[in-house]
Amino acid sequence: MEIYENENEQVEALKRFFAENGKALAVGVILGIGALVGWRYWTGHQVEASRTSSLTYDNTVSALRADKPETLAAAEKFAAENKNVYGAFASLELAQQYVDKNELDKAGKQLQQGLADASDENLKSVINMRLARVQLQQKQADAALKTLENIKGEGWTAIVADLRGEILLSKGDKKGAHAAWEAGVKSDSSPALSEMMRMKMNNLSI
Repeated sequence: MEIYENENEQVEALKRFFAENGKALAVGVILGIGALVGWRYWTGHQVEASRTSSLTYDNTVSALRADKPETLAAAEKFAAENKNVYGAFASLELAQQYVDKNELDKAGKQLQQGLADASDENLKSVINMRLARVQLQQKQADAALKTLENIKGEGWTAIVADLRGEILLSKGDKKGAHAAWEAGVKSDSSPALSEMMRMKMNNLSI
């Protein structure tokens, strides 16, 4: 770093600096202001887009629950176009509609799409749990067991154990089912779920 003996030298040095770098600084300031304005516009746009998505989602789900057949296509379009939490929720709603209609292939497809759109781990766990249940209904036991592996978090331990027991039992693995339910009972599960798993164990004839 240069050392200046008096104020005049400092002033002259500043003049040289701005003469040499003034344009670059001006461009930097302009770019900085532009970035700030752009950021504010982008965040404002995101808030507005989220508000619009939320409103459209509410309207779409209300129509779906009213059991209007023509809304299925509109809901699928919404889910496909909104690669965010609202799209994931719409896929969940559509999947439930298709399960109720026993159209399990379509339900599975919607759940896979919901997984691709979801970013929250808890939401992903909900979707994976429902997907595993659909796969069990489709008699795709191995696929269902693999789906369960994607569910993370201690809060899911007992619920996953219960479903794993059901899946293993569907494969004829009574010992595996018993072990899964036993592990579920020993985990921090609700009294109701623990009692249900105990009843399932008692009903097994191993």
